[in-house]
Amino acid sequence: MAEGKTLIIVLVALVIGFGAGFVLRPVIVPVESAPVLATPVPIAPIPAEARGKQYFAAHLDDARQIVTQCAEGSVRGDECANAEQAVIEVEGRDRFKKFMGN
Repeated sequence: MAEGKTLIIVLVALVIGFGAGFVLRPVIVPVESAPVLATPVPIAPIPAEARGKQYFAAHLDDARQIVTQCAEGSVRGDECANAEQAVIEVEGRDRFKKFMGN
């Protein structure tokens, strides 16, 4: 008789446990949300890689525009340094050529 009561108590406990597990599962482990279909639009455009000194040496007008925009504060980053260095090198070469008489 004691074995019968123990078996019934174990079976009732298992049934209650499984039932509670099925009922509480959404609370314990929430259901995954649906995937987002629309991606948000980025606020600021992703900056492209900075143009190098060689580019600015070949395009001196662009380099001078970038240098003035850097002085105003509208452009920042590596392009400022590259443009400024290209302008300085080209102007230095021109002064050297004038000094040497070429």
